Amino acid sequence: MSVALLWVVSPNSEVSNGIGFLDSGNRGLESSRFPSRDRNSMWRGRFKKGGRQGWNFGILNADLRYSCLGRSRTENGRSFSVQSSLVASPAGEMAVSSEKKVYEVVLKQAALVKRHLISTEDIEVKPDIVVPGNLGLLSEAYDRCGEVCAEYAKTFYLGTMLMTPDRRRAIWAIYVWCRRTDELVDGPNASHITPQALDRWEARLEDIFNGRPFDMLDAALSDTVSRFPVDIQPFRDMVEGMRMDLWKSRYNNFDELYLYCYYVAGTVGLMSVPIMGIAPESKATTESVYNAALALGIANQLTNILRDVGEDARRGRVYLPQDELAQAGLSDEDIFAGRVTDKWRIFMKKQIQRARKFFDEAEKGVTELSSASRWPVLASLLLYRKILDEIEANDYNNFTRRAYVSKPKKLLTLPIAYARSLVPPKSTSPPLAKT
Repeated sequence: MSVALLWVVSPNSEVSNGIGFLDSGNRGLESSRFPSRDRNSMWRGRFKKGGRQGWNFGILNADLRYSCLGRSRTENGRSFSVQSSLVASPAGEMAVSSEKKVYEVVLKQAALVKRHLISTEDIEVKPDIVVPGNLGLLSEAYDRCGEVCAEYAKTFYLGTMLMTPDRRRAIWAIYVWCRRTDELVDGPNASHITPQALDRWEARLEDIFNGRPFDMLDAALSDTVSRFPVDIQPFRDMVEGMRMDLWKSRYNNFDELYLYCYYVAGTVGLMSVPIMGIAPESKATTESVYNAALALGIANQLTNILRDVGEDARRGRVYLPQDELAQAGLSDEDIFAGRVTDKWRIFMKKQIQRARKFFDEAEKGVTELSSASRWPVLASLLLYRKILDEIEANDYNNFTRRAYVSKPKKLLTLPIAYARSLVPPKSTSPPLAKT
């Protein structure tokens, strides 16, 4: 299953190589270990700038996606993240829905950023933190993250060049961590990955946030989270999404699928809001901006799911709500057979309609971002949404035909996205819906 790592704006790119880091024993393979900060030197090994010496590169077969920000509401006008906060369990008990669980995370992230907002700047960035060793190597770590971003997310990388140096380096670092995390279950070593391997990766994440990075790429993220009000919870949740992919291949309803989409895609929006920055003139509440950040992540992941139905079926996976399939008179057998019938077309139309609603609501929130961050986000949104158009153009055959956006269409979309990115925030913003 392709994971929608928000920000990549090349919807039709076929990623085939990149960064690997686990051997069959699930240990990190980088030849240069980044020691804890009480050591005298920053690196055990030395890397040549721009080179790949000392790195273990594997094959990436994941199709990764990045994007951010939008305000999400349902058809009745309520914020989607707080709708249906309680659901009945089979035993008749009342359980908290996935949307409510995610909304609680949103509130926590918003509260963290609120404490760092000041009247004259988007987000307060901490002063440079002096770490032992050669600071030039930390700069080199960020440069390497930028190289990875430039290689696999070309359009977005160009957009980050409009951002301040601190912000673009931080976004690169987050991008690389998300990419490496996805590789655990979608990369060449995926068949060797165990829950214990993910536990070790999460422990390594804790070390990053505690200033004890393992390698060069970890070092860039460790520095980033020391400078910006980035919380660890969305990172933990993304690892949880990888755990789900180890054991779960069916989703009974959209509530279950929503939680999965949050784990693997919505989390990146929460990671990125403190970096992208909120426009100083924005009247939107911090909570609404974070709530909005989920919309595009959910939309992107739903689009991935609809695009990759055939690919996932060949791996024995069905990322479509089972109850909605049954209501449409369809089953897993129809998907495995790859039959494009009238029932399938009707079902797909409804799934596409849902994804478009998330995109539409997400677009409303882009203007709340700082001006330098709007263009790459909006370009990502517009290009990804076009994948849905291509599925329709293929007569809903997402079993044997892969929907993608052609290069000419991309080139036409970019100036449109740039023009829209110049639109300032609205003078007022509707309040968050309450439970």
